[in-house]
Amino acid sequence: MVRDRHLFVTDFDGTLLNDDKAISSRDLETLARLQDKGTVVAIATGRSLYSFQKALAQIQMDTPLFPMDYLLFSTGAGILGIKANKIIRHLSISRPDVTRITACFDRYRFDYMVHKAIPDTHFFVYKSHGHNNPDFKKRIRLYQAFAMPMDNGTRMYESATQVLAVVPQGLAAEQAAAVRSDLSCYSVVHATSPLDHQSAWIEVFHPQVSKSRAAAWLAAGLEIPRTRVVAVGNDYNDQDLLEWSGQSFCVANAVPGLDTGIRIPVSNNDHGVTRAAAMSGLLD
Repeated sequence: MVRDRHLFVTDFDGTLLNDDKAISSRDLETLARLQDKGTVVAIATGRSLYSFQKALAQIQMDTPLFPMDYLLFSTGAGILGIKANKIIRHLSISRPDVTRITACFDRYRFDYMVHKAIPDTHFFVYKSHGHNNPDFKKRIRLYQAFAMPMDNGTRMYESATQVLAVVPQGLAAEQAAAVRSDLSCYSVVHATSPLDHQSAWIEVFHPQVSKSRAAAWLAAGLEIPRTRVVAVGNDYNDQDLLEWSGQSFCVANAVPGLDTGIRIPVSNNDHGVTRAAAMSGLLD
């Protein structure tokens, strides 16, 4: 155990990644400085491993050279150790679980996707109920090489990382609560679409999946107490992580109603991660 070591966890989209889909050099320098001071740096993202690596490639960055020690991907369903380039934890749901979850989404007439188990999460099958759902269609286009419509001949995966429903124009709080109640034996995560920034994504995982549970598992393995965990986020799927962490910060562009932690006066476009690191006391 390294005495007084901290864990710094930042969300990716809307927090570290700015609106131009880039990362400021200042924030990258901050992450590197944290590492130099002995702080363990982790990114916690709803993206799959494939999607995260694709995002870094688009800004001409290499995952092994990125200033982080761990990647908590697919909302914590998987954890990648950067130094060894090895997945050190992954959780999935079984085919009977998928059947129960999709039956629920069919009752609500949600358009949804079933993502294959880690590490092949970018493969998915999908079902549409015929809604006007541009966000759903855009996601299929983005992954058209890996996506297949569900029909009578589609073979379901033996295990899956998640089932994702895309609800156009958001989801009322009452309906979100009803879905959580119907699927209470799973982890149900409500997030804002990173594609159109309006649609609601309802993601259903293994019951032990969340950003906070992944961070807690990692911190325990590193013998870092919860009181020395600092987290930064901006969206609904960060709330459990922000509530769990010893110190938590929301960037100024955080979604309405996300009131956990200290709201810092700058956004993801103005080095919000750097400001959070400074306010936490981890940087001089």
